[in-house]
Amino acid sequence: MLHRILDFSVRQRGTVFLITLIFAGIGIWSAFRLPIDAVPDITNVQVQINTAVPALAPEEIERIVTFPIENEMAGIPGMTDLRSLSKFGLSQVNLIFEDGTDIYRARQLVSERLQNIQDELPSGLTPRLAPISTGLGDIFYYVIDYTPDAPHKPATREEQLMELKLIHDFTVKPRLRATPGVAEINTSGGYEKQIIVSPDPSKLASVGLTFGEVGNVITESVENAGGGVIQLGGEQVAVRAAGRVQSIEDISNLPLKFTGRTDILRIQDIATVGIGTEIRTGASTWNGKECVLGGALMLAGENSRLVAKAVSEKLNEIQERLPEGVVITQLYDRMVLVDRTISTVEKNLFEGAVFVVVVLLLLLGNWRAALIVSLAIPLSLLFAITGMVQGKISGNLMSLGAIDFGLIVDGAVVMVENIIRHLAHKQGELRRRLTPSERIQEVIVSAKEVCSPMFFGVVIITIVYVPILALTGIEGKTFKPMALTVIFALVGSLVLALTLMPALCSKFLGGNIAEKDAWLMRAAKAIYAPLLRFALRFKLLIVGGAIAVFVCAMMVYNKLGAEFVPQLDEGSFAIHMIRTNSIGIDASVAMQEASDKVLLEKFPEIDYVFTRIGTAEIATDPMGVNVSDVYVFFKPHETWRKIDGRTMTKEDMATLMAKELGPRFPGQAYLFSQPIEMRFNEILEGTRADIAVKIFGEDFEVLEKLATEAREVLERIPGAADVEFDALGKTPLLEIVPRRAAMTNYNLHANEVNQVVASALAGANAGLLLDGNRRYPIIVRLPESQRRDLNVLKQLPLRTDD
Repeated sequence: MLHRILDFSVRQRGTVFLITLIFAGIGIWSAFRLPIDAVPDITNVQVQINTAVPALAPEEIERIVTFPIENEMAGIPGMTDLRSLSKFGLSQVNLIFEDGTDIYRARQLVSERLQNIQDELPSGLTPRLAPISTGLGDIFYYVIDYTPDAPHKPATREEQLMELKLIHDFTVKPRLRATPGVAEINTSGGYEKQIIVSPDPSKLASVGLTFGEVGNVITESVENAGGGVIQLGGEQVAVRAAGRVQSIEDISNLPLKFTGRTDILRIQDIATVGIGTEIRTGASTWNGKECVLGGALMLAGENSRLVAKAVSEKLNEIQERLPEGVVITQLYDRMVLVDRTISTVEKNLFEGAVFVVVVLLLLLGNWRAALIVSLAIPLSLLFAITGMVQGKISGNLMSLGAIDFGLIVDGAVVMVENIIRHLAHKQGELRRRLTPSERIQEVIVSAKEVCSPMFFGVVIITIVYVPILALTGIEGKTFKPMALTVIFALVGSLVLALTLMPALCSKFLGGNIAEKDAWLMRAAKAIYAPLLRFALRFKLLIVGGAIAVFVCAMMVYNKLGAEFVPQLDEGSFAIHMIRTNSIGIDASVAMQEASDKVLLEKFPEIDYVFTRIGTAEIATDPMGVNVSDVYVFFKPHETWRKIDGRTMTKEDMATLMAKELGPRFPGQAYLFSQPIEMRFNEILEGTRADIAVKIFGEDFEVLEKLATEAREVLERIPGAADVEFDALGKTPLLEIVPRRAAMTNYNLHANEVNQVVASALAGANAGLLLDGNRRYPIIVRLPESQRRDLNVLKQLPLRTDD
């Protein structure tokens, strides 16, 4: 079979050249469509179910929301693991599926199960599937803010953040979501504008009304109705009842109750109506100031570099549509990291290719032969890229960085070198140049002589990578792309060595061919020959020495450390700041703003800082308000300060930051990582730290004591840098417990108490107030000052007096 291929390749070399050009064109076409990323995406196939639960405590969320969803999801085909989280405001269930599962089919199965569970959940709760993204889908962050001299800028920062969030949600977000490759736009920070109706409990009680009845009155006035069509004067006219309230004044003047008095009791008589905000579960800061932060989530399977570039271009277009004085600042662009990583890979590949070509020129002794062999490098690379595109493998540090040009040209070197030797011998025998037919015949003979050992040699090298293809899970996602890329390149080099190399030699190795060693080979042989004679004379010494070296190497190997993958320097920090569980969001934001200012003031190497606190609008990464992810971006490394005569490293920077922040903010813990590295740790271990210790049990006080002891032990381990609690302390809980005997006397039921507590404290949604294309929820609840007054809570009216 191999001989037939060689005969065809040499005798039909025009066809071989044409096929090679076609494949080269396909390779170039594939190169422009190769997904590019910094590292392989190791995220497993997962579907996330988020349910917003604004009023219940975490224990209640677990019992009546999370647990029923978990039960319904059990047994879905292909599911391998199920994890859940219940925290204030959110129930989250993560379903992990087998590798290779179609994500759209998995989401369809989950959606069908959710339909079955909907009736069992409390009214008003709607489970939603998270966007079709991956753990590394956060590819772009930006902030929207006012310039210092912006006209029509609201007076207070809270009003500015409220207006900025409206601009983002109704101007930026809809246009940005239309960018190809974007799964969703996430928002963190700002205030959601709401129309707050705050009844006075004492006035409600005096007129015999409840919170629920106030909400019902508003609900009856926030909708329009259609009356079909009528024929009027020979024309068809649509009929509409325009009963929807149009302004805050309309809400204030809604009638509540007709009494014996002349005046009608209106909402403004017992409540204040004004603009307010929702109860927040997350916030963001930028350079020590609270901000509105937007983030683009990439659709699973897309090219992160191209999507990030498209998002950046789209934001530049959107900027022109924003009001004067409102600007979008791009903070984190995955394309920058990808470009830097790929440029490093390209530099290394180029230098490697040049080095191999130089070595070929020095060793082969024939510049035409060296150039022919060198063609195997770009053509094999294009062959590998074509296979990567067809196999949906991204070009990244692991896949492209694994290509070894020395292995690629191995078969071609054997083939071409033997052809040169045969041509030189034949010319020596005939004492003249070979005719074209003689050259073709000699090329075929010499190629057939080495084709079998060359073929099996390359195949053996390729087989070395085959066991890697058996890896599964995280290991498979990390290393299988590398193995497949190398296999594609080796297969391409083998095909070229059997077809193109003999064809090129028969075409371009005419004229005088002399078999002679280059000067470098002669020098190498001069050194090697005496060493070989010595080794053959003292066999036992050489074998014994080799065995001794092997034993020593095994002893050293057992003491070597191990890393799953080499650490990629992303050029930035992701600092995980953890505060006590009981902290409120306002205090957490204030502490974060102060921390940001200290970093910017004390470390001139920092370019800018932005932070995500708590849970964003789409809870792809749910955190408590006591936790924040701080992204620190630096100026060029050559501008950093020097320590002991050397430029400061990132490890030095992390140590100095911890020392500077620690005394200023007691009770705040720090974990230093990098943006992608942090997400990797979370995907692998469920935590942002490199190593995590989890202690399970029922008694929290015992668990906290054991966690403290474990921390002390871990801190004594050599090499342990940051050892911190992921959660410290309990979250305070205010319980309103009904008195059953008193409820029986008044013929009250728990549901009536629950409704009053939910509407007065959490707020009851009474509808929407429309303002052009904007819409604001109308919420009925106690004023903020009275929500913290226990005496007011005790006086909440429960039932209308008939």
